Formats: sequence, structure tokens, C-alpha cells
Amino acid sequence: MSHHAKKSPVPVERDFTAGLARGGRRSFIGSTGDKKLDDRIVELAKEAAGETGHELLAEMMVTAARISRGGVLPGDFKMMNRALKEMREAEGVFEPWRDFRKVSVFGSARTRPDEPAYQAAVDFSRKMRDHGFMTITGAGPGIMAAGNEGAGADDSFGLNITLPFEAAANEFIAGDEKLIDFNYFFTRKLSFVKESDATAGFPGGFGTMDEVFEALTLIQTGKAQVYPLVVVDAKGGKYWKFWEQFVVDHLLRGGLISESDLSLFKVTDDLDEAVEEITGFYRVFHSYRYVGDQLVMRLMTPLADGEVERLQKEFEDVVKVGVMVQREALEAESDEPDLQDLRRLVFRHRRSDFGRLRELIDAVNRATTA
Repeated sequence: MSHHAKKSPVPVERDFTAGLARGGRRSFIGSTGDKKLDDRIVELAKEAAGETGHELLAEMMVTAARISRGGVLPGDFKMMNRALKEMREAEGVFEPWRDFRKVSVFGSARTRPDEPAYQAAVDFSRKMRDHGFMTITGAGPGIMAAGNEGAGADDSFGLNITLPFEAAANEFIAGDEKLIDFNYFFTRKLSFVKESDATAGFPGGFGTMDEVFEALTLIQTGKAQVYPLVVVDAKGGKYWKFWEQFVVDHLLRGGLISESDLSLFKVTDDLDEAVEEITGFYRVFHSYRYVGDQLVMRLMTPLADGEVERLQKEFEDVVKVGVMVQREALEAESDEPDLQDLRRLVFRHRRSDFGRLRELIDAVNRATTA
């Protein structure tokens, strides 16, 4: 029987531009150095994409032409081309499922099905499916297979990496239309973060550490939107507890990260707590985007009277200037009509210390609603 995850209450617009300008016309496309060729490219872009919205396509074509005419080695040109094709393929696979929340699950390919961590990953993904989240894994064996097994093929994605020493996709996602084969780790990693609403890490090796720290780095620097990151041990396991001890003893106490950065992740060996860390993040909070220097936080439910003032006092360090205001959608958000009915919490964001922004989102989710 099919167990499709429940559709998100409203479509989710994923902004992976770190709040840069969205939409609108571009006044500068660039040049190949050949005016006649530039004009032909613009005309071809208009023919392919239409009179409006052709600028990005023209700019990409100009870039490709300049690469072909420059001092780029053939191998590098092939790499750029293949990377773009992989990104295009991934976009096509994920597009029909844009309105579904998703969680990326990382962990060791070497974990056996009889190990507690494997069963924990199965149970976690099954619980997340029951809460309306699809699961994205690396499509391999071990924890990746456990994630696909728990979610089921209907609610799974597999982002397989072509390696000379590892088997093909696991049996739970093999042959599925939501399986994508990647040649490059960097294009695969982009999809893991860009397409996810949360990340869950189970015990693993270098690859797991890489994925978890990359997600933390992108969130900490504002290059990816803040979202839940939970690292999960099987009951009684100490893998992530020792990892957290390293982070606190050597990164925090060494002054290499901020105290608030510890709010960007959650360590637990309780699956229900792990699920709550993710689902609770979207209880009142829906998403956010930037309009100029204003952070516009969309809310599933309006905040009660007095709550905005309380949040302003508690998080005044997050506000660059002015105060927090609860209001309707901004005119600049008209490009997202499906979100127009959601209330907004709007303020000028300092755009630093994203751990504090995570703490603000947590406070919003605990706030009294109207």
C-alpha cells in the first residue's frame, strides 16, 4: 500500500540565494566580446525563454561562449557542462514534489541491518513520513538504505554517487523515478541542502562528518536558510555525544564558534525527540525570505497581542535598526501568491549570528498565538 507523505499546508519556496534579489529584470547580461554574437545570443534566448525572463538564459549562454573561447582546458569545460546537466536533472526530479517537506538523512554506508543505528534510522524515517516528510538519502547501503526502507519508495529520494568501489543504489530506491545518479559530490551535496527542510545525521565516517559540517557551515554563514539539524544515536549510543563534546571543548572554548552556534543542532538518542526537533520547527514558523535588508518571517498562525513586543526585547541584538512588526505580506512578495494569506514578522536583520536567528524561530514556535 502506498504511504505518500502529507502535502505541506502551503507550497514551500526554497531560497538558496542567501537573500539576494529574486525575480525582476537584469540590466546587465555580459558580453562575449563580439557584439554580433551577443545580439544573436539575446535573440536566441528570447526565442527559447520568451520576451520576458530571457536575461538569465542569455547570461548563461554568454558565460558558456566565453568559456569555449577562453583558456579553459577541455577537461574543465567537460566538468562544467556535466555539473550543469546534473543540476538540471536534479531540478527536474524534485520539481513535482516541491510542495512536500523533506528531510535529508546521512550516515555510514557500512552500518549493517542488524545494528541498532540501522533500525533507529528506519524508525526515524518512518516516523517522519507519518508526520508528512519525505526522506532524501545518498541511495547507498547502510544508513542510507535504512532511511529509504523506513520512508518507503513512494516517499524517498536517492541521490546516488558514482564510485568505483561501492554497489549501485540500495534495493529500496533502485529503479525508482526519484533516484538520481551524480558524478560529482558537489552537485549532489547542493541537492541535499537545497531540497531539504531538515537534516538528520546518524553515526558515520568522513562523508557523514562532511555533510553535517557543511550544513552547519552554510546555515552559520547565512548561505543556506536556517533549518533543523538533528544528529541521532541509537538508544544509549555515544557517537554524537562525543562529537558534541569535541565541538564544545575545542571549538566553543577555543573561541572558534559562538555560544549561539550550539543552537544550530540537536544531539539526541530519543527518536521522538528527534522528530519533535524537526516538526516543532514548523509549528508556527513557515519560512522566511529577505526583501532588501528586511527579513520577512512567514507564520502559520498569527502571534497574540504582546508577543511581538516580548520578542523584540528578547532579541533586540538580532534587529539592525527599528522594531519587529507583525503585518500582512509585503508588496515585493507578490511573486509568491500561495503564501499571501500568511502573517509576517518583519524586521531589519543584522545578518550575523544565525544561531540567534534560530533561537528567535524557536521562541516564535513557543509563543502564544492568536
